[in-house]
Amino acid sequence: MTRGNQRDRDRERAQSRGGGKGGKNKDDGLTPEQRRERDAKALQEKAAKKAAQDAGGDSSGGNNKNKK
Repeated sequence: MTRGNQRDRDRERAQSRGGGKGGKNKDDGLTPEQRRERDAKALQEKAAKKAAQDAGGDSSGGNNKNKK
């Protein structure tokens, strides 16, 4: 084998590069049930916010294709 310890060094580099990246962390200390509840709550809040924007009218500055 001619690579020597290059493979090990590459693994270490890849691990250190990937450590800080990625906004989603699977190991957040929550059980699957807690995670489902958290996600459902966030989804409901998002839907309520969108509904409030839609009810607010055309002043939202959104995607209004009918305006000329």
